[in-house]
Amino acid sequence: MRLLRRCMLVAAIGLLSACNSGVPEPASTEIPGTGLRVTLVRVATDPFLSRHNLAMTIERAGGCTQTVDLFPDTGHTSRRNVYVTAKAQIYVVGQFDARVIDVRQCSITLSEFRHLDREVIFVGSFDENAEEHWGFVSAAERPERPFEKR
Repeated sequence: MRLLRRCMLVAAIGLLSACNSGVPEPASTEIPGTGLRVTLVRVATDPFLSRHNLAMTIERAGGCTQTVDLFPDTGHTSRRNVYVTAKAQIYVVGQFDARVIDVRQCSITLSEFRHLDREVIFVGSFDENAEEHWGFVSAAERPERPFEKR
């Protein structure tokens, strides 16, 4: 009987640690040479499955702040790759959506993938690390990862 209780307790603790809490998980980075900080906040929408809402905020010294909701994570699709273009734009590209940040105008727009420049510099990714913690991983820490075809 004691062994059964102990096994049930261990199983319950394991189950609880695997649950998503619904607490906002912010991750930020400064984009070199732009004076712009990009923050992505991920919030779990399901206690057991990899489902998250995502919001992006850009901030620049001098009062520029913009926030938009991104396409939600419907199953391991939270990662967003960040790129810089020669036209002083920043791309935040996900599995299903692409946002263009105009640094000069302090604006964020949704773009079709086919309208994005191909000559870009990879800055890093907003993604989970090996321990499944949300954060920003720079290009110096990890090379660019392509999105899986689904």
